[in-house]
Amino acid sequence: MDKMKQIAASAVNPSINRLDYYSNNSENTCSILLKIEPSHADICLATAIIPAQMIDALYDETARILQNKISAPGFSKDAIPVAYIQENFEKTITEHLKEFLFKYTVSNTLFKNMRLKKAPITGEPRLITIDLTPHHDAHFSFECTVLPKIDIKEWKYLPFKSPRRKNYKDLDRQVASFVMQEQEKLKEPKNTGIAINDWVLFTIAIINQQSHPLLNDQIEQFWFKISDEEVDNPLKTLLLNKEIGTKIEVTNKGLQDYFCDQLDVHYLYRIEITDILSHADCSLELFKRHFRIKNNKEMNKKLIEVFSYRNDISQRRAMVEETLQLLIIKNPFTVPNHTILREQERVLESVKDNPDYNVYRMQKDFQQKIRQLAEKNVQEKLFIDQLAYHENISISDQDVKNYLSLTLRPRTKEFIYFKQDEPIIEGQAVPIPAEELNRTCLREKTINYAIHHLTKK
Repeated sequence: MDKMKQIAASAVNPSINRLDYYSNNSENTCSILLKIEPSHADICLATAIIPAQMIDALYDETARILQNKISAPGFSKDAIPVAYIQENFEKTITEHLKEFLFKYTVSNTLFKNMRLKKAPITGEPRLITIDLTPHHDAHFSFECTVLPKIDIKEWKYLPFKSPRRKNYKDLDRQVASFVMQEQEKLKEPKNTGIAINDWVLFTIAIINQQSHPLLNDQIEQFWFKISDEEVDNPLKTLLLNKEIGTKIEVTNKGLQDYFCDQLDVHYLYRIEITDILSHADCSLELFKRHFRIKNNKEMNKKLIEVFSYRNDISQRRAMVEETLQLLIIKNPFTVPNHTILREQERVLESVKDNPDYNVYRMQKDFQQKIRQLAEKNVQEKLFIDQLAYHENISISDQDVKNYLSLTLRPRTKEFIYFKQDEPIIEGQAVPIPAEELNRTCLREKTINYAIHHLTKK
């Protein structure tokens, strides 16, 4: 269940002072709801409510699947009544459903509603309780920190001096070579199916043996990277060579292991491929669209930013950090201390993966540097989230494709400041909930929006 606590939401506007209900589908009384209400001080509670009808449908299907997988005194293996399993294995099934529903739909529901409704919470919501029993609505409750509104002033008119590139002619030649290579790739024969290193967007619905949805019209979106490093990944094998529009009804060990590693229950999934971002087609047009570039001259100038370095920092990174520093200084706000402490834990865990960790931690100011980095990370995310809502910046599937296209080449990957982890569980790549990726892409789109206005002549 620890994995369930690794969930986040966007930062935002004023304090919560009333009770709000957000539904994925306001016309459907059997849809999942998100309830947000004040708790105390700067804390609120966010509760995802899954209707009893959905719980019972999934509970019954789980019991049916387990019918051929368990043994019980007095019954032959294939003759255990479903009613017996429902009654005697309630705890086992409900614990499984808590994990499954969180990973399948609660995470996406939380991210989506908080983004669309600009819910005023920040940092990492903490899962505090799950109340799930047959014949009752299920409640997934999170404790969230409320951020007081940041009074963002006329920021577009702030004086900003953009970091300059190095004037080495060799940098221009490197950019020209990069552009030429990408243009040559566009001339190569195209494979319409999914290939190694492609990104895939697909939907998942849970269905029964009669192909009827178990959770009404609850369909979730996920992105998945077809890695070239894995020999045996069942989800990768399933998706390879499929085309946009392909629909499959299948059980899949890759999805089974991702959604529910506590219990060996293989649900039947209806999967539809809705989009593909091809590694072979790292489109320069997507690059232009991502950075609001009008012509090739501007594109070359932008590409220079990740070829020009000073003190091991690219022009691009220096530009982002100086932009954020200016905006935060001119729009000061207080960061809740417990939010920084949680970020410290995350930063420390990431540093531990560095081969030089033992050298770093022996330095006298190690803890101070970790604290400073954590505070910087939190400040930047809090401000950029609120700026996104202040400017009414939205995110689309096309924006996500523009963002992911930068990950397809080592050089363009350096343009990304707010990075999205590509999760690996036990050496296997796993899907990324679409709403989790939307949150990261919205931050990246917002910082590009800010730079565009501050550097506009």
